Amino acid sequence: MHKTPETGYEDRVSDFLVVANRLPVDRFVGPEGEVGWRRSPGGLVTAIMPLMRGRDGAWIGWIGAADEEAEPFTDDDGLRLVPVPLSGEEVELYYEGFSNATLWPLYHDAIAPPEYHRRTWDSYVRVNRRFAEATAEAAARGATVWVQDYQLQLVPKMLREMRPDLKIGFFLHIPFPPVELFQRLPWRKEIIEGLLGADLVGFQLPAGAANFIRMARRVVDVRAQSGQIQFEGRTVQARAFPISVDVGELAELAARPEVQERARDIRAELGDPDRILLGVDRLDYTKGITQRLEAFGELLADGELKPGEAVFVQIATPSRERVEQYQLLKDDIEQQVGRLNGEFSQLGAPVINYMHTSYDRAELTALYLASDVMVVTPLRDGMNLVAKEYVASRKDLRGALVLSEFAGAAAELRRAFLVNPYDVDGLKRTLLAAIRAEPLDLQRRMRSMRRKVADYDVSRWAENFLTALRNEGAGEAPEEIELLA
Repeated sequence: MHKTPETGYEDRVSDFLVVANRLPVDRFVGPEGEVGWRRSPGGLVTAIMPLMRGRDGAWIGWIGAADEEAEPFTDDDGLRLVPVPLSGEEVELYYEGFSNATLWPLYHDAIAPPEYHRRTWDSYVRVNRRFAEATAEAAARGATVWVQDYQLQLVPKMLREMRPDLKIGFFLHIPFPPVELFQRLPWRKEIIEGLLGADLVGFQLPAGAANFIRMARRVVDVRAQSGQIQFEGRTVQARAFPISVDVGELAELAARPEVQERARDIRAELGDPDRILLGVDRLDYTKGITQRLEAFGELLADGELKPGEAVFVQIATPSRERVEQYQLLKDDIEQQVGRLNGEFSQLGAPVINYMHTSYDRAELTALYLASDVMVVTPLRDGMNLVAKEYVASRKDLRGALVLSEFAGAAAELRRAFLVNPYDVDGLKRTLLAAIRAEPLDLQRRMRSMRRKVADYDVSRWAENFLTALRNEGAGEAPEEIELLA
């Protein structure tokens, strides 16, 4: 490996690096058998990409296939990508095991019981170290590194030990649980110390930052005041930065004539019911899919809704299908949908249209425009960007948003029809209120929510985080969005 005398690192180093479990590209095979890379959809990629282009940026992550080595390469947009390999065993232990069978349920209020296995923890440590080593090698002297999410919580400390010259930020996209839950984790001190390796630790909500500070005080005995943590002679910030969506992209999609035509076609394909209710979720036990379908079914059983009056469309994007909890959930939902359709559907007109598949951005936007009630009822969610996407796409000020109180988005979208998804009777009442709301009420609610989303879009989220990281220790901070504490 060629090294330069100025940095001691290889020639191809970057001043700004994003470190995430996955690279921001998906592989595809062209018509002639050629292999290429296509940019993955998603708000994180959209928000960070302009920042990376102006900073000689690099993205470090897993390529998405097990047992596959790949050299660093540059994609069609000039972004440097640094693949980190994972073996099949590491996909099972680090990703499906510790990340998604231990941390994911624990951080989501233990909705499903977390599993604690030393073997999966050991794999988590090994993979985090590999990510840290790849980052240390790819970073220029004094570079800024932004580590993303729960799969890589040990990277900040490891990276600081390897490269103390770096400015390190970390953002957690999922909730950080209260002390009473987090302290169950056998490796709680290691995780907290891993995160304290960063200069700035970002959370979706102030409650997440507060939970982290309380846990740090308990297991590491740090001093903390006003979000500033004193640890090993450094100051670590812990603050809230609620992530958002690309409002401009969604508005542009919603304005396309072909998308609007597709929305009209969707309504016609569903039989032009009076009301279309829509759920769009990754297939996950945290999303409250069974609760919303139960409430809808009871409204039909009670006679509050008539078959043909309202149709429920539920999109469940495939997710972690090798994990047992997800296989069981998929079976339960399919049985629930089959039972309700068998009981209430008319010939050729199911009351629930259930699709276990993925859709592109244009089709999702058409679904948003076609629906009258967007139903977002997670039992726990760091933010939930579907709620914000729906609001951003409804320039017509039509449509109702039914939103769980336990989604991070509820702190901003206070004019939604807020609901406790654990309360099925309350969920039924809220669904009916949204279905039967007056157009003027819906316009007022949507106008207020759209203003909030437009004022704080995904670009502003990224800029605020990086400004805070840049000003760490300087007593400066970017303007923060108003949030419920």
